[in-house]
Amino acid sequence: MSIQWNDEQPIYRQLEAHVKSLILELAIGEGEALPSVRLLAMEFTLNPITVSKAIQELVHNGLIEKKRGLGMFVVEGARTRLLEQERLKFIKEEWPQVKERIEMLELSVSDLLGEVKND
Repeated sequence: MSIQWNDEQPIYRQLEAHVKSLILELAIGEGEALPSVRLLAMEFTLNPITVSKAIQELVHNGLIEKKRGLGMFVVEGARTRLLEQERLKFIKEEWPQVKERIEMLELSVSDLLGEVKND
């Protein structure tokens, strides 16, 4: 699980996004245990406080639950909740820019579906 950190947002947010991606991609399944904070900190060479902050955000968003004495687990329905959130984010934030670019380039549906022949 390698991550390329950037300066655009806090590390804990990037780690949070990475875990969300793993859930969306089914690399971590619902009901599955996450590695401990200490293990994640070692794996990513991060401060455990940074990892804890990312985990707290995931818990706060209802994607991860802490089971005392057992660890942290992906909750049932987490992937569905994430899909809904990501779809809404795409439609509200990303799609308007994509749509504008499509219109500017005068692309058709067949262009977008790869039916264009390169001459």
